[in-house]
Amino acid sequence: MGVPRFWREIRYRYQLIGTKCSNCDSTFFPPRLICPNCRGAGKVEEAKLSGGGEVVTYTVVRVPPEGFEKQAPYVVGIVKLDEGPSITSQIVDCEPEDVNIGSRVRAVFRKIDEEGPAGAIHYGYKFALEQ
Repeated sequence: MGVPRFWREIRYRYQLIGTKCSNCDSTFFPPRLICPNCRGAGKVEEAKLSGGGEVVTYTVVRVPPEGFEKQAPYVVGIVKLDEGPSITSQIVDCEPEDVNIGSRVRAVFRKIDEEGPAGAIHYGYKFALEQ
């Protein structure tokens, strides 16, 4: 991802911002322009999400794709946020055997990518087990 695009999207990388429909009260992540449930009958407004949630399912990646070899083994899971939306994300700061379906997690911000040794470092959200 180029630096200009990264900077345009920085607000959404450092906060979990979704949208909420005023008609059906549904919350979505990533943000939507029109509510897919009631097809725009209500106004859709930005909503800051708490970052808390629960692991719905997960997998442990032991043979990673190129570029992720140093992270293996790592956990990727689907997290259902307290506000309703589900997010696919890496679960960090724990051993793979510590993660279970139903585990409580919280959004944390970690390094995602680096553009070469002297390039921009990109940060974003991942999830960590709540203690």
